[in-house]
Amino acid sequence: MKISTNLNLSELTRSDSAKRNGIDNTPTAEHLENFKLLAEKVFEPIRAHFKVPIHISSGYRSKALNDFIKGSASSQHCQGEAIDIDMDGSSSGVTNADVYNFIKDNLEFDQLIWEFGTDKNPDWVHVSYESKGKQRKQKLKAVRTNGKTSYINLP
Repeated sequence: MKISTNLNLSELTRSDSAKRNGIDNTPTAEHLENFKLLAEKVFEPIRAHFKVPIHISSGYRSKALNDFIKGSASSQHCQGEAIDIDMDGSSSGVTNADVYNFIKDNLEFDQLIWEFGTDKNPDWVHVSYESKGKQRKQKLKAVRTNGKTSYINLP
């Protein structure tokens, strides 16, 4: 099923954890609508700008899957409002930092997270688009200290 011109539902629901553990990761109709909005406002503009396939490492998470992987109880992934993009290993030459900076400088978003990595390139980029409210344009960097994840506000 197509969510948008360049995005398939299978890319958003793929989960090795769900497969291995028999967890249903099927989004509701409302969550599908949220993903269509996210695709229109965020994914497709990224794809159009870079003119290369964009790799989604995490999209939809059912409540059961989110609980299993110990995700945040308030994760926008569970609402169909967030994707994680990881261009590492891509032969396109587009980096995760390129994607982060393009989103930051050009798109509306609710939350944009530079996920771990180095000061030059994150391990992946988390981006969300709030389907019912105002976009906060919150920019964060995820860091790990003593095995715990914390977030630093970025300008």
